[in-house]
Amino acid sequence: MTLRIVLADDHEVVRSGLRALVDGTTGMAVVGEARDGAEAVRRACELRPDVVVMDVSMPLLDGAEATERICRECPAVRVLALTMHEDRGHLTRLLQAGASGYLPKRAAADELVRAIQVVAGGGTYVDPLLAGSLLGGAAGQPARRGAAEPGRLSEREEDVLRRIAWGASNKEIATELGISTKTVETYKARIAEKLGLRSRTDMVRYAVQRGWLA
Repeated sequence: MTLRIVLADDHEVVRSGLRALVDGTTGMAVVGEARDGAEAVRRACELRPDVVVMDVSMPLLDGAEATERICRECPAVRVLALTMHEDRGHLTRLLQAGASGYLPKRAAADELVRAIQVVAGGGTYVDPLLAGSLLGGAAGQPARRGAAEPGRLSEREEDVLRRIAWGASNKEIATELGISTKTVETYKARIAEKLGLRSRTDMVRYAVQRGWLA
């Protein structure tokens, strides 16, 4: 099945490069483009793509605002943020808005392809080199009040959480562990309940605190 992609960036040269990469990748196709955040929301809701590759800095609505509206108005559409900003504030804001991934524009072409595939498959993708410094600042800090001690997770739950933090999709986790995707969802629910983790951001932050993304 071909993944349907919408590209949102206010620079035509950037969109042209991304289109060439996506259309040149087997199993992917660009079905629409947007030059600003408001247009990105419209295109996402009209076309219902699998993934919107979203620039953070755009006119009318910035990437976070556009992402929040897309996730609210057409929740089946996944958003991958692609940006020059590598500070913790931008990353946290995008993930809290509902983005399923965050990738710097300096990333290699094959990493972008991988990130799109992970996000489309239901996973969360955060550039490994950014995770520690951006979400981190958390490493070495005490866990959020209400979070369980590390020993509370079973070995299998820890395996699942590690893979979530690294951006694996539910299907990939199921294949790697030899379980069903429904079982993966069950483990995710248990992990969230045990550790008091309310979002993907919380799960990645927890992994950073444990040193799993080093």
